[in-house]
Order: sequence, then C-alpha cells, then structure tokens
Amino acid sequence: MPIAITQPSYHHYQKLNHHISASLFALAGAKRAMVTGSSSSSSSKAGAYTTIKERVTFEREIKKSKFIAIAGPISDEPSAFSFLSQVRDPRATHNCWAYKVGDQYRSNDDGEPSGTAGKPMYSAIVSSGIDRVMVVVIRYFGGIKLGTGGLVRAYGGVASECLRNAPTCLVKSKVPMGVEVPFDLLGVLYHQLQSFQVEDIKQDYDTGKDGISMVTFRVDFDQAEKLEEALKANCSRGLEFYKH
Repeated sequence: MPIAITQPSYHHYQKLNHHISASLFALAGAKRAMVTGSSSSSSSKAGAYTTIKERVTFEREIKKSKFIAIAGPISDEPSAFSFLSQVRDPRATHNCWAYKVGDQYRSNDDGEPSGTAGKPMYSAIVSSGIDRVMVVVIRYFGGIKLGTGGLVRAYGGVASECLRNAPTCLVKSKVPMGVEVPFDLLGVLYHQLQSFQVEDIKQDYDTGKDGISMVTFRVDFDQAEKLEEALKANCSRGLEFYKH
C-alpha cells in the first residue's frame, strides 16, 4: 500500500524545533568554531573523518639526540592543550607540537629555529590523512646540532612514523531527525531505530494530534535516507519526517 507523506505544518515545525534546535545550533556552532583564517586539505569525505583510536608513541635517536613522538586523539583546542600538558616533559630541551581539527590547526617550535619543528609535524599530520589528532615531539638534546634541514627531517620523520603506526578508525557525523508516528507503530519504529544504531532518542506524546507521538534522534549522516526508506516500507500509514 502506498505511503502518504504529508507536508508538516508550521505548528509541527515549531514543536520539532523545541526538541532538536539545541542539537542543530550546537552542530552549526561547532562548525563555525573550527574555521580559521587558514584552511587545509583533508582526505576525509564530507561528514566523516579518520582519527586514531588511542595514544601512540614512537622513539628514535638521531645524532645522540633522543626524539619521542606522542600522538593522541583530540576533539578541539582545549582538549589539545590538555593532551599537551599531560605528555610534555619540562626536563626536555624542546616540547614541539602540532594539531589538526578539521580546518583548524596550530603548531609550535618551542625554541627550535622557526619552521623546523611544528610546521613539518603539521605537514606529517596532513599527509597521513588523519584528523582530530595532536602530535607532540619531545627532544632531549645530545650535543650535536642537526642544522635546519636536519631538524625538519627529524621532527617531520618521527611524527610521520608515529602516525603510521597508530591504529585508526572512521568516525561518521550524526544528523538530527524526527518523525511523527501513531502509537501503535512505535514498536516498528523502535525496532528500525535499533537496527540503525541511532542515538539520543527522545519521545513526546504532546504533539497536538490524537494518537500521535513525536520521536527525535540522531543517525549517521549516510544512513538517514536509508532509515527513512526502511520506515516507509515497514509502516502501513503515513509518517511525517523532519530532517535538518
């Protein structure tokens, strides 16, 4: 039997906004916060990114200087500086670092000649295709100067090796959705929501329609259309969908 999809009224949009507007504004605000004056390329497709699963360490000795690279997943600038405070060694000669979160990035040479540490470390992050990550390279000077080129190769090299050894995972962004559904179809709805592993499910019976409940949730960006199709195929009556 064909599924009737009706256009939601202004009242219903207002009702839905009461439930999910906070999520939408949070997503929009987070996106704006990540944009800086400089942008960088990324191999991640829209709506998803690759990051590392856990903290990893790589160590190498170069001309008697010990270089220790430590990489960890981060979500924003505050978490980056929290990570830095956890791993830096105040006894070391230098604690150089770089991080990338979407289009936002920063790096620091921590006393090394300008552009010889943080910048090659950031280049290593970009080349790896990994996002939302910070790399800190701790150097204990061994008495032999490496020169500008040597420092670039050393910092960029240990950062690259550290990221190459890191276990990674693909993280998909979530999009908010909502649906008005008759009470007797809630069981069918929740079965489909479970199958698609949605998050932040909220339900409200006060929709202004007899026998109708509103359910809002967040689903992987690339599963939203598939979930809508599955609900239409498994429900015998019309549903009203709301998507950002």
